[in-house]
Amino acid sequence: MAFGKILAGIGLGAVLLGAVQASAQAPTAPAATGVVGTWVNPRGSVKVQTGACGDKLCGWVVWANAEAQKDARDSGVEKLIGTELLQDYHPTGNGKWQGRVYVPDMGQTFYSKIEQQGPNSLKISGCILGGWICKSQVWSRG
Repeated sequence: MAFGKILAGIGLGAVLLGAVQASAQAPTAPAATGVVGTWVNPRGSVKVQTGACGDKLCGWVVWANAEAQKDARDSGVEKLIGTELLQDYHPTGNGKWQGRVYVPDMGQTFYSKIEQQGPNSLKISGCILGGWICKSQVWSRG
């Protein structure tokens, strides 16, 4: 599957995937934040479960439709479900996190931020060039 298509499929943005930001009531404890839960991309093709991984915040694919799974396989990721897409996010302020995002169709990891926009929405952004060029999507609690 083409890079842009898998990004849309997994809900991480267009070709420049990367930044993720999320709000937190207690920035040092991911489990105590409003970002923990299941989130669905705008197309409804992938769901990611966020939670603590040590003292960081991470997210794993828990559901993907047939097309998203096929696109991932075509890019060399045999099993999309279970893949850790959101990696090692740490708090950067009230409701904001910074970490890395894995893009399966590229086999690469990028700089990322998460910002919680409300109790049921996350703005997930992906960046290249040190954060100078970014694309964003809003994911919904699902």
